[in-house]
Amino acid sequence: MAEEAFARAVDDGLKLTKRLVLPGGGGLPPPHPPHGMDRDDPAAAHAAWLQHLLPAAPMAYAVVVDPGAVDSPDVPSYQPHVYGRLDPPALIPLQMREVDLRVDCAAAGCATAEVALRARWWVHCVTRSRACHCRIVVPMGHQGSILGAEVTVGKRSYNTHVIDTDDNSAVKISMPESGGLLKQELFYLTIPQVGGGEDIFATIRWSQKLLYDNGQFSVEVPFRFPQFVNPLPKVFMKKEKIQLTVNSGVTKEIILQGTSHPLKEKGRQGEKLSFLHEAAVENWSTKDFTFTYTVYSGDLSGQVLVKPSTLRDYDDRDMFCLFLLPGKNVDRKVFRKAVVYIIDTSGSMQGKPLESVKNAMSTALSDLVQGDFFNIIAFNDELHSFSSCLEQVNDKTIENAIQWMDLNFVAQGGTDIMHPLSEAMTLLSNSHDALPQIYLVTDGSVDDERNICHTVKTQLMNRGPKSPRVSTFGLGSYCNHYFLRMLASIGKGHYAAAFDTGSIEGRMVQWFQKASNTIVSNISIDAIKNIQDFEVLAKQQMDLLTAKAWLLENKELERKVVKLSIQNSLPSEYTRMVLLQTSLDKIDPAQQAKNKSIKQSSPDERSAMPLRGLTLGFGDVTATRENLTTGFGEIKSPEKFEIFEKAVGCCSRVADCFCCMCFIKACSKMNDQCAIVMMQACAALACLGCFECCSELCCGGAN
Repeated sequence: MAEEAFARAVDDGLKLTKRLVLPGGGGLPPPHPPHGMDRDDPAAAHAAWLQHLLPAAPMAYAVVVDPGAVDSPDVPSYQPHVYGRLDPPALIPLQMREVDLRVDCAAAGCATAEVALRARWWVHCVTRSRACHCRIVVPMGHQGSILGAEVTVGKRSYNTHVIDTDDNSAVKISMPESGGLLKQELFYLTIPQVGGGEDIFATIRWSQKLLYDNGQFSVEVPFRFPQFVNPLPKVFMKKEKIQLTVNSGVTKEIILQGTSHPLKEKGRQGEKLSFLHEAAVENWSTKDFTFTYTVYSGDLSGQVLVKPSTLRDYDDRDMFCLFLLPGKNVDRKVFRKAVVYIIDTSGSMQGKPLESVKNAMSTALSDLVQGDFFNIIAFNDELHSFSSCLEQVNDKTIENAIQWMDLNFVAQGGTDIMHPLSEAMTLLSNSHDALPQIYLVTDGSVDDERNICHTVKTQLMNRGPKSPRVSTFGLGSYCNHYFLRMLASIGKGHYAAAFDTGSIEGRMVQWFQKASNTIVSNISIDAIKNIQDFEVLAKQQMDLLTAKAWLLENKELERKVVKLSIQNSLPSEYTRMVLLQTSLDKIDPAQQAKNKSIKQSSPDERSAMPLRGLTLGFGDVTATRENLTTGFGEIKSPEKFEIFEKAVGCCSRVADCFCCMCFIKACSKMNDQCAIVMMQACAALACLGCFECCSELCCGGAN
């Protein structure tokens, strides 16, 4: 498992820190064992170990290939040479000296938060005569999308830039990949050759979705720093700063429900509220930053937000956003539902994905109430229906449906999406005066996706106001998420996705709840009856335009996406994000971080490094046809380095487990006879290792 490989690399890095010596003498204190370690429950202990080592806040790591470079840059100590190189490299978490978090919660209709985190790390674990790559890893919140990054190290500056993939003159790609997504919502950058003792100044910006549940808005930003990134209090004072701005977009009263950190209200100006937390702390935050508020309303209310165009916009039209809030009327009832669940059970769904889908389905069925109707279709090459008609909800039918899923949710066969959709439409032709809904769950891509969209659109238009709502859910990276987004847009439903196996069940349950709690239907707005096309904001607008460009194969829409992407610094399917390196004048690093008096080199002198995995692509029909099951993004293993494993492999493995100083102290306590035996044994092993290495190098060509 790639996540485990990442955690092991960090674990190896923490072991290497035993070589470090504090300014007052002695080594670094060992990291606290993770909470929840239970020797009687290996699975729980392993999960706690993973959680302890995977990043739960923005982190920086030294990528250590040569363990001999590990030493304190300020207080060098006598360190015997360590032979061997590490493959894969160890990741030593860097100590953090400053952190400043800024969160801007946009209006309720946009339901997004823009987050900017500024931090300063220092390479505390590499001697000043050496350098290493450093990796910055940023876990973004719910549906997080990277907006940009700026990093300054010494005389070098790095910043992200979005370019047109068809414009070869925009920038010259002259260096290998240097970052991107390790997995969904986990962004990373690799900064090459940072010297021991140097400071890394970084500002990372991303957007994430505001959560909304039962009238309550909330934002949750990953902000849990492990104990081992804290510098010593006597050496460096730690200042933590959090700024929060809430622009509700409504004239209703805002009621604060809770916050994870002690925020002080700094001001209110109309619909905009600002808060601040600033303090000297002994340790960095050990909990995520959360903030919750409600917009008071006794009944359904709405608002229209208007954004005038600016000179920078390529499109001179104004933009607007219309949203409705359901209010707190406890007597309001949602529509009765007639639901057909269409579940992909092809061979690629085997194991954890199908098991998670079944669990989420059980939860969704239990949320149905008397008066609702439902049916389930499991599809691969063939169809398997729970019933030949819609069944009325009661305890017996729900129990039978769960037992039916246990028997019929078996991963096998291929993927055919149009057939089950047509069957669901037929089942809902008589929806018993309830709101008809279709839920489609798939992990695959098929050849006739455009035809499916056109066919479904025609069928829905023919049925008029009583046509079913179609909601879609994509699993992994092999399905075409733009097809699923377009299908949900045509069907006036909801689209959602899960890109790792651990999030499938939770994301699906949220998707079911969001799509099923319908309180208004078939809304029309008189003022825009004559408008043929209207759009939404930024990321959502870009995704919908991309889906439309894919469906219509329209180059003009593709160019529109490119312009939006570059204007908003958001990568798209037709652009790419790169990391530009710029040389800086010799000035103080603190001023570099504040972007004061920085003279940039000419564009020709800048080096561009592509960032990978920031877009979804348009599905993989071949992988679907072959029933491949690896379509879930996982953490990428650290880079491999070329080493002489045969000759020095044993030394590199010993270096992972023992501190050289401790080894010397242990040897000094041996008696003479024991020391002689060990010397002879080590000499024999060395000879065998050299012989094996020579045989590989000299005789390898004969094999």
